[in-house]
Amino acid sequence: MVLSSTPKDICILRLSAIGDVCHAVSAVQAIQRHYPEAKITWVVGKIEAMLLQEMPGVEFVIFDKKQGKAAFKQLKETFKGRQFDVLLHMQVALRANFAARCIPAKVKVGFDWHRAKEGHFLFTNKRIAAEKSAHVLEGFRGFAKAIGVPHYEPTWQMPVSDDDKQVAAELLYGLENVLVISPAASKAERNWLPERYAETAKYAKQKGFNVVITGGPTDMERQLAADIISYLDFEVLNLVGKTTLKQLVCVLEQAKLIIAPDTGPAHMAVTMGTPVIGLYAHSNPARTGPYLYQDYVVEVYHKNLQAQFKKSAEQLPWGTRVKGKTLMSQISVADVQAMFDRVCKEQHLN
Repeated sequence: MVLSSTPKDICILRLSAIGDVCHAVSAVQAIQRHYPEAKITWVVGKIEAMLLQEMPGVEFVIFDKKQGKAAFKQLKETFKGRQFDVLLHMQVALRANFAARCIPAKVKVGFDWHRAKEGHFLFTNKRIAAEKSAHVLEGFRGFAKAIGVPHYEPTWQMPVSDDDKQVAAELLYGLENVLVISPAASKAERNWLPERYAETAKYAKQKGFNVVITGGPTDMERQLAADIISYLDFEVLNLVGKTTLKQLVCVLEQAKLIIAPDTGPAHMAVTMGTPVIGLYAHSNPARTGPYLYQDYVVEVYHKNLQAQFKKSAEQLPWGTRVKGKTLMSQISVADVQAMFDRVCKEQHLN
């Protein structure tokens, strides 16, 4: 344990992204259970706050990166006169490292030497224990352990309201056996092909599922949904750009199954206990895949890693990514359909 006494005032620094803050929620709530009297403040990104706000017992301080230097000045002003017992600095990005400088804390805990990047170690004075081949969620669990929280299996209580649940229920009214396809990652090269999503949707329809497409309001996400629908000869419910993040997480909760690439909604679904078929090519699903459903990932990451580096994941720095704009095209419809059948059988979805 990095602290000499029970912490009373804890600051969490994890700005982004949606999937990562979902992983962090399990650590924060484990800390709350172990230290119920502690005050917890979480410095978080503006978009991510839309999902997390109203979480019981947590004060959120929004860091809006679009404000540039003004965001750091505002952070300093917010914490003027305060002193935290400990800062759990859960992000190695340079922007987050500079944000850590604006947070007054006696102890600043960061990642171990192996995972510290972009000068991360310069902004901390304690480190979590090193772990070999750890998932991102397990890294965050290391921060909880560092301040004395016993080992725990991750659970989540996402801060959604009855109104959010009601909106989701109304959107899905009349639909049973819902398959949600959340097709868009943050980068287009990590998206599967629209015609293959469509073939998978047709297969699910034949198996008795109703198909719902979800996503954010960006042009890329709207276009990808339109492209998928253009290959279909039956109606699907297109919710792209039509839900808040909290409403979306409730839609995912009410679905039977999710299909998604390496994207935030895959991890949102995990927090609600909905099985996920993850489609991965560029990053190691053992590190960034849907945590509770890593066995359901369809991936071409490892073969591309071997092709590009002539080494296995165990022989390379953990988290090494592979490059290529067409890697996702190596994931076949047949492989995804086979995984679909396996998940339906194992999860008793039929």
